[in-house]
Amino acid sequence: MNARGTPLPTGVVNERASGLRLFANSSWHLEVPVNVLLSGAGIAGPVLAYWLHHHGFAPTVVERTPRLRHGTGGHAVDLFGPAVQVVERMGLLPAVQEARTRNDVVVLERPGRRPVEIPVATLAAGFADGGHVEIVRGELARILYEATRDDVAYVFGDAVRTLEEDGDDVQVGFEHGPSRRFDLVIGADGLHSGVRRLVFGPEERFAHHLGGHLAVFTVPDDRGLDGRMVTFSAPDRVVVLYPVRGTGAARAVFLFRHDGPAAHHGDVAGQKALLRNVFAGVGWEVPRLLGELDAADDFYSDAITQIRMDTWTRGRVTLVGDAGYCPAPAVGGGTTVAAVGAYVLADRLAAADGDHHRGFAAYEDAMRDYVAASRRVGPAVLRTSVPRSRLAVARNAWLTRLLPRLPVPVRHRLLAVEDRLRAGLTGIDLDAPTQPRGELSDG
Repeated sequence: MNARGTPLPTGVVNERASGLRLFANSSWHLEVPVNVLLSGAGIAGPVLAYWLHHHGFAPTVVERTPRLRHGTGGHAVDLFGPAVQVVERMGLLPAVQEARTRNDVVVLERPGRRPVEIPVATLAAGFADGGHVEIVRGELARILYEATRDDVAYVFGDAVRTLEEDGDDVQVGFEHGPSRRFDLVIGADGLHSGVRRLVFGPEERFAHHLGGHLAVFTVPDDRGLDGRMVTFSAPDRVVVLYPVRGTGAARAVFLFRHDGPAAHHGDVAGQKALLRNVFAGVGWEVPRLLGELDAADDFYSDAITQIRMDTWTRGRVTLVGDAGYCPAPAVGGGTTVAAVGAYVLADRLAAADGDHHRGFAAYEDAMRDYVAASRRVGPAVLRTSVPRSRLAVARNAWLTRLLPRLPVPVRHRLLAVEDRLRAGLTGIDLDAPTQPRGELSDG
């Protein structure tokens, strides 16, 4: 039972013996469980569920899809600096490192020109001190789910339909299951968050399109890529092809700019038509890759969009990860920001004894500057990664060929985007002092 007598879901009573308690506030543990609903079982949701359970909360995760989309599905995502610390403190870093993509060489190809190869370590040299792991999103989701499923109630195939707060708790209506009451509700349901729409209003109020689009799908690895990530650029269009370990398949990623009308994120046929239209006549291996488009069962496409909100909290509801502050899909480091946000939210709620007024305010205070800095990453990466002219395409190839021969400090000056990444994705101290219980501001 929770503080108001609401029955707790099954599956949340076993204390995890494997969780590493390495952070400053590890002694904070609630005496009376707080019943928390998390909407979304992607990355932020399971990370938050882990740390909430660690602190004595009773989390339930509801996920719209009928089963977890895990394994080798999804595009590659990056964990930088503080996000690596978060998974390490969960005891999961060995599993995450074992599952990393191992795409250790980038190959730039241009028709009629010699390919340019460069080690990924050279491009990411600036992150050596803070840590960096690239992993397929589905593999990361699997690891997080397996680390939490024994202690957290997961409900698949359902979604939040209504939210009504009466001061003491939140009455949650679901699309399929019966209504239930929770002490707190947290939207961890991504860029197109349903919780955000219900509580704060339509997505259009908060979405800021950066001018780019993303499409990802699986194709046969006809080239035997084996740890090599191949890229091809034309003005306003980029294709990245990399292997999916142990499957004989590869992932094709298309990044492009498009000034005309875009297909709605739920209109798959329209998204495919737009992709074919934008890349028509490009050459290279694009015709072969687009020929696999309709056979792929994992096609994903979306506009590269940021979510910008003045506050992520209203009453007993708050948002975490892309739902509240998406820095931009594929180019903005959203997985890192989501993992950090989930960790900080659980920490601040625990420090406030589960008092959502103080805990949510402290969460926003701790994350505000970090989120603002992360918003600079997406535009910088998009500008550098998707060149606008043939001259810019040639410049990128020349610079890539030159980089391995340059001292690291010179590389940093040339790759201005790397400095933005360092500031935007690593600029938070997970061990910054939190005010003791009872001393957090009510502001």
